[in-house]
Amino acid sequence: MGVDGDGLWSIGELARRTGLPVKVVRHWSDIGVVPATGRSTGGYRRFDAQALARLELARTLRELGLGMAAIREVVDRERSIAEAAAVHADAIEVQVRSLRLQQAVLRSVARRAATAEELAELSRLARLSAAERTAVVHGFVQEAVGGLDVPTYREGLLAATPDLPEQPTDEQLDAWLELAALVRAPALRVALARMAAYAAEHAPGEHGKEDLAAVERLTDLWVERVTAAMDAGVMPDSPAADPVVAGIVEAWIPTQARTGLDVGGDGEAARAGLLEQLEVAADAGVERYWQLLCVINGWPVRPSIAAPGRWLTTALRANPAPGARTAAIAAVLEEDGDPEAMLAACERVLAAVGAIVAEVPADRFRDGTPCAGWDVQTLLNHLVYENLLWTGLAAGAPRGDFDADHLGGDHVAAFRSAAAGTLAAFRRPGMLRERFGPAPGWRLVEQVVIEMLVHGWDLARALGRPTDLVPDVAEAVLPAVRAMYGDLPRTPGGSFGPEQPPPAGATAADRLAAYLGRRL
Repeated sequence: MGVDGDGLWSIGELARRTGLPVKVVRHWSDIGVVPATGRSTGGYRRFDAQALARLELARTLRELGLGMAAIREVVDRERSIAEAAAVHADAIEVQVRSLRLQQAVLRSVARRAATAEELAELSRLARLSAAERTAVVHGFVQEAVGGLDVPTYREGLLAATPDLPEQPTDEQLDAWLELAALVRAPALRVALARMAAYAAEHAPGEHGKEDLAAVERLTDLWVERVTAAMDAGVMPDSPAADPVVAGIVEAWIPTQARTGLDVGGDGEAARAGLLEQLEVAADAGVERYWQLLCVINGWPVRPSIAAPGRWLTTALRANPAPGARTAAIAAVLEEDGDPEAMLAACERVLAAVGAIVAEVPADRFRDGTPCAGWDVQTLLNHLVYENLLWTGLAAGAPRGDFDADHLGGDHVAAFRSAAAGTLAAFRRPGMLRERFGPAPGWRLVEQVVIEMLVHGWDLARALGRPTDLVPDVAEAVLPAVRAMYGDLPRTPGGSFGPEQPPPAGATAADRLAAYLGRRL
């Protein structure tokens, strides 16, 4: 109530009712947002219920971020609340876009550990117009492709411009910044230029839609077949990869009519030609370029084909001609050996590895191992599977469930049972000299010895245990390992990494592991 009992409120009373500071109420009254209804006998401002309603509306609008000029238009009924809200929402949208740009720039700077100069450049790139973004990509393409006679290739690159929408998502903004940085990197320009040069040499000129569709169908085919082989556990540097390669080469040859390649069917020339094409096209930067364009433009992002590509190129290197890998292995397998001594060695190695397996606590299952991408649990599962695999081969019942759970709830019992099954299969009368394809039975035993030594070493290393596994056996099998695997491509996607130099004082098992690519 007012002091004079007139039913009006003072500034202080109005402030208490609205929760606003007295200074704010006085200021808003001064600028006409909440004019005084009257004055007291002492000259102090007084306000009625309508003024209180104006003040509460003004406070709400202010909390939503409207400026005082817009608020006065609303409370004076010069503009409706809906009109003011629409105008302010548009203004907020501009601010949001600006903040998103700033956020994307800052994230990109943090990810790249950018310098001050790079920060300024990223900030500039984030604010480019659509025409300026297109110019960046077109300039890059023209510089990479140059004057080569590859019009279809060039037009395809120029047509795929980064069309960032008016209200891009955070992912789209970040993709544009990454793309802008990528096209400025020399490596991508070199990769595109290499592809263009290959196309200009082997298939210059225009290419129709059917030509492009044929390439796409071929890519889908080989990716599908390679993925199926990978899912089935087929290693690319094994003879089992040869039929996969043969089928892909058969599908590839008809697509080469314009290239001038005269390969005469599946053979060394055809496989070398396909390998060359894959190596030219296999560039992580180029694949990332297209993925980023898809993100920016809102197109479906095609899954990466890098892993299938590595598998196929490795398979082509390991199987350079039909039957080549099988013949190389057969030549090694025909060498003489001591079957009974190999079986005795297998018993000792399985016992040594079993002792390590028995010491693995469940809380170490997620620890890393020297096998890239494998934790301890995966490695244990593989150790069990290898025994089941070779037992199945010895019994004439090959297995293909390598990715199943072979541990159950007790990894120690699972390994012991699988190892016992292995030894029982190998002790079958006549098994050591029986033929299993090109290999005598004792060679299967040798493979178990090698697998257990190498992966047992992996497990020992992961657990921090001594790696001196059955040293005389490890020393004895190293020449066979070199003969069997010495000519395999040591590239990503293969069974083994590049040979590593063993340190001074390395054990025999250490040297075996180092030869097969483990870092000591």
